[in-house]
Amino acid sequence: MLWQALRRFGQKLVRRRTLEPGMAETRLTRCLNTLDLVALGVGSTLGAGVYVLAGEVAKDKAGPSIVICFLVAALSSVLAGLCYAEFGARVPRSGSAYLYSYVTVGELWAFTTGWNLILSYVIGTASVARAWSSAFDNLIGNHISQTLQGSISLHVPHILAEYPDFFAMGLVLLLTGLLALGASESALVTKVFTGMNLLVLGFVIVSGFIKGDLHNWKLTQDDYELAMPGSNDTYSLGPLGSGGFVPFGFEGILRGTATCFYAFVGFDCIATTGEEAQNPQRSIPMGIVISLFICFLAYFGVSSALTLMMPYYQLQPESPLPEAFLHIGWAPARYVVAVGSLCALSTSLLGSMFPMPRVIYAMAEDGLLFRVLARIHTSTHTPIVATVASGIIAAFMAFLFELTDLVDLMSIGTLLAYSLVAICVLILRYQPDQEIKNGEEEVELQGDKIPEAKKLTLQGLFCPFDSSPTQLTGRVVYICSSLLALLLTVLCLVLVQWPIPLLSGDTVRIAVVVLLLVLIAGITGVIWRQPQSSTSLHFKVPALPLLPLVSIFVNIYLMMQMTAGTWARFGVWMLIGFAIYFGYGIQHSLEEVKSDQPPLKSRTKTEDLDLSSPCAHSI
Repeated sequence: MLWQALRRFGQKLVRRRTLEPGMAETRLTRCLNTLDLVALGVGSTLGAGVYVLAGEVAKDKAGPSIVICFLVAALSSVLAGLCYAEFGARVPRSGSAYLYSYVTVGELWAFTTGWNLILSYVIGTASVARAWSSAFDNLIGNHISQTLQGSISLHVPHILAEYPDFFAMGLVLLLTGLLALGASESALVTKVFTGMNLLVLGFVIVSGFIKGDLHNWKLTQDDYELAMPGSNDTYSLGPLGSGGFVPFGFEGILRGTATCFYAFVGFDCIATTGEEAQNPQRSIPMGIVISLFICFLAYFGVSSALTLMMPYYQLQPESPLPEAFLHIGWAPARYVVAVGSLCALSTSLLGSMFPMPRVIYAMAEDGLLFRVLARIHTSTHTPIVATVASGIIAAFMAFLFELTDLVDLMSIGTLLAYSLVAICVLILRYQPDQEIKNGEEEVELQGDKIPEAKKLTLQGLFCPFDSSPTQLTGRVVYICSSLLALLLTVLCLVLVQWPIPLLSGDTVRIAVVVLLLVLIAGITGVIWRQPQSSTSLHFKVPALPLLPLVSIFVNIYLMMQMTAGTWARFGVWMLIGFAIYFGYGIQHSLEEVKSDQPPLKSRTKTEDLDLSSPCAHSI
């Protein structure tokens, strides 16, 4: 009895949501075209960081080689973007990584993903709103902050902010009202602000190439001596590096790339529009790829222009572009930069707020969150309750809390979602089609007789007998993908705890790394030899299984860089989420309701039986 109860409980945790092929009916309005999705992705990704991040990374980490940092970071982000693009073509629904996990790896992982996405969007919204308020306050001479600090001070270190930010709260509530009006209205505002932002960035790039000096990419000892009189060490000039295009060496490029990677976070909001895009199977993949390409061009162009306009060691990390224009004698251009920065913050804020209620709506509609959150407004066809509730929570956080220590939680949630989507693409590509067209098999299924599975042999691992996916090969890929995720996690942990083990001379460390790499290579070979699904899609990730695995490695490695305090906060947030899931979601899930319904005697349609689930056969 106990074993049966545990078995049923385990099956609930890994049960998957079954979806009909193609675009299903939706209570939302399909009103967004490809241009709307591109504007949403660019606006969410190309935030105010483009005006600040380039100066910070160039001065302290990479110098002029920041352009290489952005190139490598863009390629790493494209790996995750391609995985999202395939799922957008395969599963055109709202929910983004939450739904992708639900249809592939099961309910518990799906809830974990969705719960962390909600946290990421809430913190992102609140932090961007405060940044918008701070930027506006700076333009008018800091009168708002000085007045509030003098009259209302509630600063509690690491918890409450120095003063309540009424401006940030009002801004979030205003945009919440805009989102409640409808997706098309929000998309129109996003396009306007994104267009203005791109125009300003275009002005910056052209100005940099006109007024820039290529000598700033080839700085020598003489240039450093002018900046630091008395310095005689050619190869070690402290914070200035060692000169040339790569003053901080290969290590500086790596550190800069890790920072620049987060500049491309945000494109995943496009994946939440599956039920509002007019042609999601085509628009979502195109929107993701085009928006990432535009963002790369913008980051690459701005960083090039910035390091050409003035020596990298003279950049001011807090306001690099105004200082650069002052350096070349174009001081009035700082007002253009200020307008572009506010436009970028506005689109970034909308980009954080737009997907948040869609993820909540998708989880509530599936029964994993309270169903009241799935209510749709009859006139605007927007998830009104989820929009208002998430907006109020984000506004409250922007109003009172110190968000600096919580920003890293955004990264954990986003990187976890990226990793799960990559794993899901890897698993789902090797699964058999859900529809079985053979009439004899349907008769056997009707009689509750599942054909006997072929026995797994060592030869069958590397030389499968079938040219198309089967239940057996699907289970092999599922198990191998799980092992790879575990091994990659261990490898990243080793690399973080023992930096550059090959150069340390420690044979034990080298042996551990080599063993892990051999195991990873062997299991990857097993997956590569399995037959792939031939289902026709508008977009497929190329070079499977290599690209998803590289994406998983990059994401997990960056997650391992987080501090112990960040992981402790992550644990607290997950405890709250699991309390909701095990107390409410697991009992009210739509899949639970379906399982409680009596089976129909005449049922022969195999879409009601998800036999492709590897989880269903592993319990």
